[in-house]
Amino acid sequence: MYNKLLKLFNDYDTIVIYRHARPDGDALGSQFGLREVLRTNFPKKKIYAVGDMTPRYSFMGEVDKDFVLGFNYLGIVLDCSETSLISDESYKKARKLVKIDHHIYREKFGDLEFVDERFESCAGYLTTLLMKMHLEINTEAAKQLYTGIVTDSGRFRYDSTSVKTFEIAGKLLSKGFDMQEIYNNLYVEDLENVLLRAKFTLKIKFTEHHVAYIYTTKEECLAEKADVFTISRSIVNTMSGIRGIDVWVNFTEDINSDIVYCEIRSSKYNINPIATKFGGGGHAKASGATLCNKEKALELLNELDALLEVENGNKWIEANNL
Repeated sequence: MYNKLLKLFNDYDTIVIYRHARPDGDALGSQFGLREVLRTNFPKKKIYAVGDMTPRYSFMGEVDKDFVLGFNYLGIVLDCSETSLISDESYKKARKLVKIDHHIYREKFGDLEFVDERFESCAGYLTTLLMKMHLEINTEAAKQLYTGIVTDSGRFRYDSTSVKTFEIAGKLLSKGFDMQEIYNNLYVEDLENVLLRAKFTLKIKFTEHHVAYIYTTKEECLAEKADVFTISRSIVNTMSGIRGIDVWVNFTEDINSDIVYCEIRSSKYNINPIATKFGGGGHAKASGATLCNKEKALELLNELDALLEVENGNKWIEANNL
């Protein structure tokens, strides 16, 4: 089937690469990595990467701007399970559209779909496809794709990490980029960020059945002078790795509306159905949703609490051989 994708690469002189809005390292690593691969292998074609950017990942590169699209171009959507999340509306005008993703399946779109939930990252899956097509992956492309794998695998710690993850990462590392440079950009923090995380750690609260959560209002966001993405995506991890916390959720109000961004994580349980019920999605143990207001956020929190009530009850029954 990947030969059909290679044929599309050959057939179109203009290719536009999309991904989900408010991008993380995997979305950008996949997008910038594919752009570099296509520019290397098809130097006469026009290859663009479009969408919004996240300050934390600015070191990875820049999206393309100030270009004019005609009507005959190929669109590639990466790391995105549904059209409502795509970063740029111009995907609707693409003559052909391809979807490449690793999230739990949510919506069929595009003329050609590649979806494999077994991969820890879209970058890892994309790398596999590129290798099957025997396309050259240069040092810069390998660096971008590796960054995507590192971020979405939690530095190879999440249970989605497999033997194949390390095999792919090893092949990319053989291209000769500086791995430490990536880690320095991703994980070496300014003192201000360390202090910010410490402050938010003190805000952790618990539901009756021990769901950990942090709720940040728009007024608090403005007071901290931190962008919403940093508070939403980065602060959620302050609750991970703490003994006794199996499910945790971070709520962050948008500074310009009533919208509440929600990031849900778990070390043991499948929280994806709850995220899906509230219009979100993602993975079994790492999902998110965009909620219309605080009331919906509290409804979702109650659903997570009910999940733990059931799970804790089941554990008690098993422990007592009932």
